[in-house]
Amino acid sequence: MQPIFVPGLLKHDMGPLSERTMEEYARLKLRAPKILVIDDKLDTVLLLRELLSSRKYEVLTATEADEGKELVHTEKPDLVLLDVVMPGKSGYELCRELKEDPMTRLIPIVMITGLSDRDDRVRGIEAGADDFLSKPLYPEELFARVKSLLKLKEFTDELENAEAVLVALALGIESRDPYTGNHCERLARYAADLGHHIGLDGDSLVALKRGGYLHDLGKVSIPDDILKKGSRLTPSEWEIMKQHPIIGETICRPLKSFRNVLPIIRHHHEHWDGSGYPDHLVGNDIPLLARVLQTVDVYDALRTTRPYKPALSHDDAERTMLFEAQNGRWDLELVREFFEMLRKQTQAA
Repeated sequence: MQPIFVPGLLKHDMGPLSERTMEEYARLKLRAPKILVIDDKLDTVLLLRELLSSRKYEVLTATEADEGKELVHTEKPDLVLLDVVMPGKSGYELCRELKEDPMTRLIPIVMITGLSDRDDRVRGIEAGADDFLSKPLYPEELFARVKSLLKLKEFTDELENAEAVLVALALGIESRDPYTGNHCERLARYAADLGHHIGLDGDSLVALKRGGYLHDLGKVSIPDDILKKGSRLTPSEWEIMKQHPIIGETICRPLKSFRNVLPIIRHHHEHWDGSGYPDHLVGNDIPLLARVLQTVDVYDALRTTRPYKPALSHDDAERTMLFEAQNGRWDLELVREFFEMLRKQTQAA
């Protein structure tokens, strides 16, 4: 993975949050990899524990699927060795559940099977298994597959840590403005809720959550005297401020897993009528995820007190956004969907 260059990063103290992130990552790097064995056969469990412990791995065990699932969530193993045939819930079912859960889907799963039929392996692949081991188990094969998948997990953890550092950086930027409060957290929640409301898929919802935190990441390079000035910017200062979506996109571009987030970061200040920045996109040329984030960003800004304006009530914010959307500023359909979603949330509360 390429290093992430953050313009102006050393200009600002990002506070204890990013330091804590790095300390937690250092602890993860020092500890022994944690492997969870889920198998109802005691002899297999004991054999795997003895073999893996000899290689200094930390070994956890479970004898049924539900117990194993609970341990996955509480212990967060680096790798799961999962028997296919168990009483109750099968290994296939558990594998599918873990791979469909955003909190556990990146944990590598090796399915252990005495079944040699090709259809059984196809079922495992369809359930999301990362690899297979056939019984009887051979130590050399076990160690090779475990080592390979743990290396893959290490790379995944590094990507997740890079995301955590970027989020910490974004929250540090937010803390430079005492008037925004928990703006990023609110946007992440609003954007994901609106995405779910209009039927977007899981990957899009993850991108919207990330975009909520990272949309203004490029402001790390904007001097404080411009960032905190509000709406009274000179033309030259405004040109500097308008660079922050491009800078934010540049910071995040090395992370390939952020490909769906980049359009959100770059285009969340575009306007439906083409009057926005940085690319003056018009209408549906503005990526949908950027329009979703933009909609909730405008609402939150209207509802927040700033040095140059009071906070609007919910009703006044709705009237303002609908008026502006009808006059070409925002995506009118999305604005209507957003307020319909808020009404449904209020009724359900």
